Amino acid sequence: METVTNSKPNLQILTDTEKLAHRCLDIFVDTALSAVRQNDVFFVAISGGHTPKRFFELLADGTKAKAMPWQKTHLFWVDERCVPPNSPSSNYKLAAETFLKKVPLPEENVHRIPAELEDFNLAARRYEDTIRSVFALKPGRIPTFDLIVLGMGADGHTGSLFPDSYASFDKQGLTCVVYFLDQKVADERLNRITLTHPVLCAASRLLVLVSGEEKAKIIKQVLTSEPDEVRYPIHALWCALDKVTFLLDADAAKLL
Repeated sequence: METVTNSKPNLQILTDTEKLAHRCLDIFVDTALSAVRQNDVFFVAISGGHTPKRFFELLADGTKAKAMPWQKTHLFWVDERCVPPNSPSSNYKLAAETFLKKVPLPEENVHRIPAELEDFNLAARRYEDTIRSVFALKPGRIPTFDLIVLGMGADGHTGSLFPDSYASFDKQGLTCVVYFLDQKVADERLNRITLTHPVLCAASRLLVLVSGEEKAKIIKQVLTSEPDEVRYPIHALWCALDKVTFLLDADAAKLL
């Protein structure tokens, strides 16, 4: 593993996706154990997509994962497509099939987004209410997740904060709805519910997982451009760079 640290994002470059998944698992478990030692609870939010799948599998079967304090873990999602939880497009389903059914995480500690509701705004409000309740937040306060695991799309989006979307500028609540005018399952242009960027930036630690040669161009653009949250929503994290670690495989890092 090669680690590059500078005044910009902290980059950890792994030789392949398998090593990336194992590194993510190491950080996930170590952060969980540290949080439980300090506060007797671990609050974490995860994302969907192709890159974290192997990491999820390791959460169920990896040697390191045996140390996970599942009984004291509260699991949330960064975002979700507005589909039922059994839909192939559901981020929750990916987690359920890869590790949730195999680990002793209490059911009451699994806080999925109720994205199957016909009223998307109601779904977003219910998810926000759940967050506020679990974190015991006072009005106007933002939760501090111990860890948020993100990805980054080939257009620079993260969570469901997309380029040129008003959602990137939503600072009023903890969650918001992201609408697409043309609902196309094939290219994932489904309406979504996402955590807002103030919630992301308030986390104690953030991991951004990026893999594949198709991400090489965008990762170079993101890391070498002046911050522009409209063009590259991932730049919303630049206000919290000291807490952000990018985990890249060699293919994604090939142009750096």
